[in-house]
Amino acid sequence: MIATSSVTMSFGQNTLFKDVSVKFRPGNRYGLIGANGVGKSTFMKIMTGEVVATKGQIAIDSGCTLGYLKQDHYEYENTVILDVVFMGNPALWRIHQEREHLYSHEALTEKEEERAAHIEEEFGNAGGYTMEAEAAKLLIGLGIDESFHSRPLSALTGGFKLRVLLAQCLFGKPDILLLDEPTNHLDMASREWLVGFLAANKGTVVVISHDRHFLNSVCTHIADLDYCEVRLFTGNYDDFMIANEEALERIRNDNSKKEKRVAELREFISRFGANASKARQATSRQNELRRIQLEEIKPSSRQSPYIRFKPKQRLGDKVIELEGISKSYDSLLFRDFSATIENDEKVAILGTNGVGKTTLLRILLNELQPDRGKVRFGDTVDFSHFPQDAGSQLKGREPAMEWLRCSVEQRDLTDPELRSFMGKMLFSGDDVNKKIDVLSGGEKARLILARMMMQGGNVIALDEPTNHLDLESIESLNYALTLVQNTVLFVSHDYEFVRSLATRIFYIDDQKILDFRGGLEDFESYRRKARRKQPS
Repeated sequence: MIATSSVTMSFGQNTLFKDVSVKFRPGNRYGLIGANGVGKSTFMKIMTGEVVATKGQIAIDSGCTLGYLKQDHYEYENTVILDVVFMGNPALWRIHQEREHLYSHEALTEKEEERAAHIEEEFGNAGGYTMEAEAAKLLIGLGIDESFHSRPLSALTGGFKLRVLLAQCLFGKPDILLLDEPTNHLDMASREWLVGFLAANKGTVVVISHDRHFLNSVCTHIADLDYCEVRLFTGNYDDFMIANEEALERIRNDNSKKEKRVAELREFISRFGANASKARQATSRQNELRRIQLEEIKPSSRQSPYIRFKPKQRLGDKVIELEGISKSYDSLLFRDFSATIENDEKVAILGTNGVGKTTLLRILLNELQPDRGKVRFGDTVDFSHFPQDAGSQLKGREPAMEWLRCSVEQRDLTDPELRSFMGKMLFSGDDVNKKIDVLSGGEKARLILARMMMQGGNVIALDEPTNHLDLESIESLNYALTLVQNTVLFVSHDYEFVRSLATRIFYIDDQKILDFRGGLEDFESYRRKARRKQPS
């Protein structure tokens, strides 16, 4: 078990949370949720000891081991990937290193020979003889091919490096597992593997995630960081949302009844307070009035942006036609794909990482040309695009509002008009003048969405838009896209996002693109049936 006692964290006048006392118990899996900026990652770092709280203490049961998902892969760049994973079990890693050192000598001293006689037993007892197989199983489950396992970490791209760090964290089988955004950069297959792995975990798990499906599949409890405190709820994310809304509704109803009673009492006192025959009754009602206390509904840190996409011009029937397109980089991504996209479809581009999803989306956006084949666009097509890396379009030190003014190429926009769009995306007051280079990932994503709303494109294209958004923003975007009656093209690994939106799926696998007309659940059913028909 890991517990906090009166933990407070402040930065100057800003208090993230105050006097938080909470226990995370073995056998439970907690989703630590809250709006962007409330201090979820800081709270987790305090539990690891990486950050010291302003006040309060952390207690971990004696003998318990703790694993924490690190986000900094640079210290391992030149380390073999399997060794990076082995380091997740410090005791085994020390024995392994010593054993390798001893066996590297051509001749051993008497003392070294004596040590060598005992080290095999220690190595076996610590799990040394199965360590490579277990590490490989973790890596493969997280989508890292066996051909990379003996190469240095630098051989992988950033997203895959973080998967290795996740494997490192899981390898030690710690009693307490703290995971900050473990699903970032995981495709759907790897996310489902992680769900199964964590569901089988018997220790304590605390996970920060903005993936609703992941939280619903993994969590037995929700730890909600809001109102500068942490409140525990039993159940998954959907259970929390229902319980939280029911609790607020009870308070509203109780307060409404109390307000009605207060009005009745005040009216009686006003009418009969000066009447001697009613004096005793008026006094009784005054005493009752003093006892009535409305329950305070604290202002939540949760805020939902207002997102609506309204096209400036009508989209014609012809949108995009693909004829035999193929694309390669170092190797072939896909070949000979033909399709016609119509004006009322929501097309999800799916597949494991590295198969060419973003490449296909960029071809559909006319940002990239296929090696072979033709792409034809309807005359009325006007794109609004959310890129995979919002930071690639948000550079420099200009104020956010000026960037927005220039990026939509409407220099005649007034400040009130710009502030209105930014306000919908939760930029209030002086926030509109924040410099681009100090914006958080969530702020950059919302600024891109503000630009898209102002552009008014009639074809919406999004490349992993939920990566840096909090749950409230994801749900607002999700809802806004359900209202769009024109074409939507999107890449996403967020299961719930895809499930609720997709009417058609382009699935990239084995250098081919499967064009499936239907939603995610029908597509999964189709794939299960196809696998059963394959010869064993």
